[in-house]
Amino acid sequence: MSSTIAELEKKRAAARLGGGQKRIDAQHAKGKLTARERLDVLLDEGSFEELDMFVEHNCVDFGMQEQVIPGDGVITGSGTINGRLVFVFSQDFTVFGGSLSERHAQKICKVMDMAMKVGAPVIGLNDSGGARIQEGVASLGGYAEVFQRNVLASGVVPQLSLIMGPCAGGAVYSPAMTDFIFMVKDSSYMFVTGPDVVKTVTNEVVTQEALGGAITHTTKTSVADVAFEDDIETLLAARDFIDFLPASNRDGVPERPTDDPWDRIEDSLDTLIPANANQPYDMHELIRKVVDEGDFFEVQPAHAGNVITGFGRIEGRTVGIVANQPMVLAGVLDINSSKKAARFVRFCDAFATRSTFRSSPSSMSPASCPAPRRSITASSSMAPSCCSPMPRRPCRRSPSSRARPMAAPMT
Repeated sequence: MSSTIAELEKKRAAARLGGGQKRIDAQHAKGKLTARERLDVLLDEGSFEELDMFVEHNCVDFGMQEQVIPGDGVITGSGTINGRLVFVFSQDFTVFGGSLSERHAQKICKVMDMAMKVGAPVIGLNDSGGARIQEGVASLGGYAEVFQRNVLASGVVPQLSLIMGPCAGGAVYSPAMTDFIFMVKDSSYMFVTGPDVVKTVTNEVVTQEALGGAITHTTKTSVADVAFEDDIETLLAARDFIDFLPASNRDGVPERPTDDPWDRIEDSLDTLIPANANQPYDMHELIRKVVDEGDFFEVQPAHAGNVITGFGRIEGRTVGIVANQPMVLAGVLDINSSKKAARFVRFCDAFATRSTFRSSPSSMSPASCPAPRRSITASSSMAPSCCSPMPRRPCRRSPSSRARPMAAPMT
């Protein structure tokens, strides 16, 4: 029995070491944490329960049978954040560059299935070079299974992606299908294909940052929501952010005790909005004076600044906030701001989170460029998003939302 236990501990140690100490040191030299270190920061101490630690790839081509590492490049399991259950997977760049194999994909799909079954958020820590080329179509099939889970989980459990390193190809499609994306400045990238391929095909020289860096995706493309300075700041922000979200569309919004009284009088609000309608004011100040303890988590703060979206609490309960920002373009709506607001409201609607709107006198941008048709179409996308009663039960794709027979017509 003792020899069996010793052998088990030996396998556990090999799995925890990932791609080896040399690759771990290289990861640290870049200012990045390892996959397991990231989970230690993200989750409550001692709460992580790992699944499938000893899973290995099943590829026997190109000498892969000689390169077998327990865990196969991804750490999966469940844990708690401030006492609330979450399911996580963390890709290990020290193992085959975090590339996705068939077994790697099966591990991710397993935790996503479990999250949907019990009703808990899914957090993915992405640090992957894409599909594992040695496995060919099997690896691509694994991505298809992950994408299917992303679709099935949409509107059922919150999905948060943390981009912790360079991700290319299939490794960016799955995060793009999740609800929110956080990136790390100067070390995380998202692109369909890298700068070298772009240069070969188009003869265009482009840097990684310009092609798919954190600044690019949080300011221009709006693919990502927020960019942070380093791994630690990103993971701590994820802990704060998940506190605002409901566990699933079957649960109510989280409620947290607060010392901020519901009948607090804020005299400064009487003078915040100027008498002159042409004089701008900072909507951030108004929001922080209204929500509990001034705690407001803004989503996409660097993109389409003429609209503010984010989460706060009122009387301890999470609310989604959408507001015009008079300090930027006089708060008028354009294509980017309309899409930003509509997507945020749709998320709140799916998870029965009440939305609060703060509107300035301005309306739609009258500019003739970009094309008026695109501007009208994008702006109109807000209308159906704002028409659903809040909160709504049951939400879409909920197990309890099967079609009910229609009532007989009145005679």
